[in-house]
Amino acid sequence: MFTRLLSPLVHLFYPHCCEICGQELSSANDLLCLHCQDCLPLTGFHHHADNPVANIFRGRMPVTYATAVYYYSQASGLQRLVHQFKYHQRKDIADWLGKQAGHVLQTGGWAATADCLVPMPLYHRKEKERGYNQAALLATAIGAVMDKPVLLKALQRVQYTDTQTRKSRISRWENVKTVFKANPALLTGKHVLLIDDVITTGATTEAAGQALLEAGATVGVCCLAWASG
Repeated sequence: MFTRLLSPLVHLFYPHCCEICGQELSSANDLLCLHCQDCLPLTGFHHHADNPVANIFRGRMPVTYATAVYYYSQASGLQRLVHQFKYHQRKDIADWLGKQAGHVLQTGGWAATADCLVPMPLYHRKEKERGYNQAALLATAIGAVMDKPVLLKALQRVQYTDTQTRKSRISRWENVKTVFKANPALLTGKHVLLIDDVITTGATTEAAGQALLEAGATVGVCCLAWASG
C-alpha cells in the first residue's frame, strides 16, 4: 500500500521509474520493472475456449471466442495502470499494455483467424472531453503486434448512457441495448475481434457485439482485463 501511494511522488522527481513500485528502470522503453511485469495477473483464458469470459456470452450472443488477458487486480497494480490510461492521459500505458496483450493473443492461435479489430466506441462528446478513446488505443497497439487492420469507424456509440459501475447486469443491458450502430459496408462477411478495456457483466460488450452481428460480421471478443466481481 505504501509503495502505491509513494509511486506518484517518485514519478514527479524521477520520471523514468516503474509505474507500479517506483523502482528506477534501466531501459527508456520500459514502463514496469521485471518484477512488476511478472506480477501482472495473466488469465491464460486465450488457451481455453471454455473460460469465464466466454461463459458470460453463453446463450446470450454467439461469439467465435472470447477472452481477457489479465485479471483486473488491484494487488498487482493493473487496476492502477488501467485508471492511469483511462482517466489521466497516459496513452503510453495503453500502448504498452496493448502490445503486451497482442503478444499474449498470438500464443493462442485462434486470434489469427480475425480479419480486423474493432474497438469499443465512446459517445462522441465523451471522447471529445477525454481527448481519446482508450479502447481504440489498445486496439491500435494490439493490431500493430498482430498485423491486423483496426476499423475505427465501423462501430459507433450513438447515444449517451449513464455510468454502468453500480448497475446490475439487467440494468446494464437495459442501459446500453440500443446505443450502438455498426456499418455493414465495412463489416459484412468480416470476422471481427471486438476490443475493450475491462469486462464485468458483459452487457455493454454484448450490445456492441449484437450491432456487429446485425451488420453481417462474426464476432470474437478480447478485453484487456476481467473484473470477476
